[in-house]
Amino acid sequence: MVTDTEGYAHIIEYLTEHLSLFEGASVTNLSGTTVIEVIEQQLGEQIISVCSQNEDLTFNQRNAIIREVDDILYDLEEILSGVVNHPVTDEQQAFLIEFATLIKNLFDTEINSLHSG
Repeated sequence: MVTDTEGYAHIIEYLTEHLSLFEGASVTNLSGTTVIEVIEQQLGEQIISVCSQNEDLTFNQRNAIIREVDDILYDLEEILSGVVNHPVTDEQQAFLIEFATLIKNLFDTEINSLHSG
């Protein structure tokens, strides 16, 4: 659905352009929340939003979205493998929230094209 699109490639490229946020970062967040926890939470919230905004999605379409999110999560774990279990910084958290929103927008665009096509 989205992981094989040019848009997804651009979002991953955007992430790689901002990897410096995750290298040698000093922790300013004392909550103990890790990078992977923020990724999972943000992606989860965005995908719940996608599904609730598109009530006419079939069971199979919803399952396809969940599988895609699993693939995206795997990609992020690979790209950020050295830091996924580190405490997240405020800057990293802000970036990951933005990143999850971009992923949601990609799903929204794809779903809209299914309905119009």
